[in-house]
Amino acid sequence: MSTANRYQPIKSTKPVIAGKTRKLKDLMLKSDNRICADCSAPDPKWASANIGVFLCLKCGDVHRALGPDVSKVLSVTLDDWSDSDIDSMVEVGGNSYANSIYEAFLPKDHPKPKPDSTMEYRTKFIRAKYETQDFLKPSLRITSKGSFEPTNSVKSVNSGFSSTSTKHVTEDTREFVGELNITVVRGIELAVRDMLTSDPYVILTLGEQTAQTTVKKSDLNPVWNEVLKLSVPRNYGPLKLQVYDHDMFSADDIMGEAEIDLQPMITAAMAFGDPSRIGDMQIGRWFMTRDNCLLKDSTVNVVSGKVKQEVNLKLQNVESGEMELELEWVPIL
Repeated sequence: MSTANRYQPIKSTKPVIAGKTRKLKDLMLKSDNRICADCSAPDPKWASANIGVFLCLKCGDVHRALGPDVSKVLSVTLDDWSDSDIDSMVEVGGNSYANSIYEAFLPKDHPKPKPDSTMEYRTKFIRAKYETQDFLKPSLRITSKGSFEPTNSVKSVNSGFSSTSTKHVTEDTREFVGELNITVVRGIELAVRDMLTSDPYVILTLGEQTAQTTVKKSDLNPVWNEVLKLSVPRNYGPLKLQVYDHDMFSADDIMGEAEIDLQPMITAAMAFGDPSRIGDMQIGRWFMTRDNCLLKDSTVNVVSGKVKQEVNLKLQNVESGEMELELEWVPIL
């Protein structure tokens, strides 16, 4: 088959409306989507619409060989996308969210391909990741249909608690889907806001709720180990963290801020169900990117029957400072 025939654009029978085209373009601009989901090659020009990832030409070629029942490959510049294909991409959220599921159990001795990896190794990895799904828990493995609508895909897992979900909220579920026990562990090398030190405290905000730690007097490396509790609304957004310096006679000074994406944790917790029924294991991951405040990848784990996530953050809009937290997810049964 010639190269020209192989990459002949697939014409959709339903044109995309302008607003949804903009959503796809906005998704492509996120830093984690500006590299290939499988080999990290820059500037990917292809995508798997049903899996929800952006791909380079080489990896896209392997995906195409898997068949459209596993991976529906489209060009982001040449093909006409249907509105349902764009909805699938947007609901997954892009490379980081998809990889947090498909690579949740990627062994350390099984490295991802690089942009210059051989086609043999690239093919072996991609087939293991998506076709046999070796890096997912067996009970979470996806069965795709000819309509490209996975029966248990990342998209369907996300939609249950997604902020864009339009499902009717029953009387049983009310407005909250769970609770977070957030242990504010400590701050590291926080900014000076008084003469030589600061009196820091932390405020957490989720929707309309706020919670606050105690003030630590004259301490740039405070240890709190305080547990703050917040309810998670069905239409949840990021958990916002702000550090302030307490002043007696003037307004408190900001000492940095950060946002915590809750979707990787809630998605993984929802997919695996009751954590008390499974042993200790990793079930998800929030990847560090240039668009977030993570200092390193943050894994979601089941520990002694509880879903927990350790988060190490670099404070933003400040000259220095890091924060360590531990999140525990408590579903409403």
